[in-house]
Amino acid sequence: MARALVGTEGTCVTVLEATCRLVYSPPARTLLVLGYSDVYSAGDHVTDVLACKPIGLEGIDDRLIEDMKKKHMHPDDVQLLPEGGGWLLVEFGADTKQESDALARGLMDELKAQRNAPSMKLFDDAKQEKMIWEIRESGLGATALVPGASLTWEGWEDSAVPPENLGDYLRDFRKLLDKYGYGCDLYGHFGQGCVHTRIDFDLKTHDGIRKYRSFVHAAAELVVSYGGSLSGEHGDGQSRAELLPIMFGTELIDAFREFKRIWDPEWKMNPGKVVDPYRVDENLRLGTGYRPWVPKTHFQFPDDSESFAHSALRCVGVGKCRHEKGGTMCPSYMVTHEEEHSTRGRARLLFEMLQGDVIRGGWRDDSVRGALDLCLACKGCKGDCPVNVDMATYKAEFLSHYYAGRLRPRHAYAIGLIHRWSRIAGHFPRLTNFFTQTSGFKSFAKAAAGFAPQRKIPVYAQQPFREWFKGHRGNWAADGRGQGGRPSVILWADTFNNYFHPTTAQAALEVLESAGYDVRVPRQDLCCGRPLYDYGMLRPAKRLLRETLAALRHEIRGGVPVVVLEPSCAAVFRDELLSLYPHDEDAKRFAQQTYLLSEFLEKKAEHYQSPTLARKAIVQGHCHHRAIMKMDAEEKVLKKLGLDYKVLDSGCCGMAGGFGFEKEHYDLSIKAGERVLLPAVRQADQDTLIIADGFSCREQISQTTGREALHLADVIHMAARGSAVENEQSVAGMNSSASKADVVAAGVDR
Repeated sequence: MARALVGTEGTCVTVLEATCRLVYSPPARTLLVLGYSDVYSAGDHVTDVLACKPIGLEGIDDRLIEDMKKKHMHPDDVQLLPEGGGWLLVEFGADTKQESDALARGLMDELKAQRNAPSMKLFDDAKQEKMIWEIRESGLGATALVPGASLTWEGWEDSAVPPENLGDYLRDFRKLLDKYGYGCDLYGHFGQGCVHTRIDFDLKTHDGIRKYRSFVHAAAELVVSYGGSLSGEHGDGQSRAELLPIMFGTELIDAFREFKRIWDPEWKMNPGKVVDPYRVDENLRLGTGYRPWVPKTHFQFPDDSESFAHSALRCVGVGKCRHEKGGTMCPSYMVTHEEEHSTRGRARLLFEMLQGDVIRGGWRDDSVRGALDLCLACKGCKGDCPVNVDMATYKAEFLSHYYAGRLRPRHAYAIGLIHRWSRIAGHFPRLTNFFTQTSGFKSFAKAAAGFAPQRKIPVYAQQPFREWFKGHRGNWAADGRGQGGRPSVILWADTFNNYFHPTTAQAALEVLESAGYDVRVPRQDLCCGRPLYDYGMLRPAKRLLRETLAALRHEIRGGVPVVVLEPSCAAVFRDELLSLYPHDEDAKRFAQQTYLLSEFLEKKAEHYQSPTLARKAIVQGHCHHRAIMKMDAEEKVLKKLGLDYKVLDSGCCGMAGGFGFEKEHYDLSIKAGERVLLPAVRQADQDTLIIADGFSCREQISQTTGREALHLADVIHMAARGSAVENEQSVAGMNSSASKADVVAAGVDR
């Protein structure tokens, strides 16, 4: 009975519980990649590989790799592939690594004895193995929304044939695609003969839809002729159920119909599937009636044909945002487990808003605002989503229109305009701290700002970094020629490291000077405007960016690199700036010249000799850092420092800029932090360093655990101070009363 019901796709019963058959998962794995002249030849040799009993056998073609290059996806990973135009990824498993390696080498020996043996590459490095698998797992992301190409769609995305027929099927399938003028990449579970693809169907015009309908019927006839299945992995649903008679025949379909009638005599269980189905061209998401509202927007959406409506089509419903652990996306869903708070749910609401048939309130719709309210604007979706849905940008755009002509909540002005308030507070830090930190006043200050009473308002430093710099260095940004023949670099004095953590900026300045650079600071008090985006204050945000481009125009055109300490600021210059001003050449130059400290040390400071620090550390990667810049350079610098470190797979810290300060969001903020980050910090030994480059991450850690996190600049500076003291002791040939531990402790206190 269970077998009979498994394939009914909910048309007969609703399954409440199921007993599954488990398959043993070997603890040791070895990856072997085989390169063939093309994907068809790779398909021809699947059975040769299967004879050696691998536990995984995946295939990819050269078109997939080309699309990855167009989207700048996994550039380092792609370089790892052996020579070829089609590849098989073969994984062996065993109880020990030696056993799995032996199985892989056995296949290699057999293949080498054959004529026209494929190129081969055996991977024994776990990190490289992961990089290769990421290429395969990125198939959907690489083939959806390719720059300069037509939209691609599912509809024939998982046909399957017996593995021994795979090569010939792929050849005939490509001929069919060519006949209809369609293009696509080919990849999939080749060990099972299952082929994944997305095809550039035209699903908006009458002729395009008619051609799509003709194609899938022809494709069904083709796959059945090879003894295959229309749906090798997914359900038939609405998109292929009409084609089932081609595969099963009318007699068996009639039996399906009778079977359903027994279980569901009133025909209420998921009608329109399997038997008496909807047509393949019925209920299309687009169709000939697709005519979305095309509003004028602040962001230009350069990767989406400069159309917000096109952006709303980006989500393809995979649902990776609905996972409950691992990665950054989607912190609000990880806490609430509600679809409306997932990236997919929000994307669907925005699509319906632009359609105007279900959601009719446009920019003023409260249901859309409600779904976006718990979005932490972490940009985790832009980094983790297979198709890079950027909900943080969509939220900023929506809120800018929702609040047009309206007053925003108090916290929007308190946090969104933090740069403006900090300019004032920086002149009177003691007075400001008196009102925000003293018992009699701090509760009133938090209430006035809309902050949660459990939160602490950050303390202003007694001397901002720019004021200190003016008195100690005074090298304001002027041109690309450094003093003493040294190259110039601009250190971006962001609001948070300028007014709250000036010693971090001072540490970064010393690190850059030790790397051989003449460090300059913009003379004008500039700001990236990051907090403004979270509240949809896009007009003042754009004004700040224009001020920055104007103030640094000479340096930008002179190619002077800019080192940014706050990851969210760097993300503005690398992401939002280009989306707001995609055709501004200075904006493009500025984005290319912007570096995090770790990126700059890795990519530009070729002769920099890193100090070392023998300490343990746990690292919290800022969400924007992970999503836009990635953590590769950060980890390379940490390794050179000699730290025994662990980068937490903690996702968002929960503070997310001003989100965690807000009264109505406090509980969710804490729950997000308590998933991984905060327990890990509490469990860490006292001599373990806590490293977090983001201001909001450091605040969340400080306010909930009592531990103080350090910026990477602080850690490098600490290591350098320790090395300097050791060198002085060695030269002097005498013992110092200050041990290395004392020096390191002093670095923490600093």
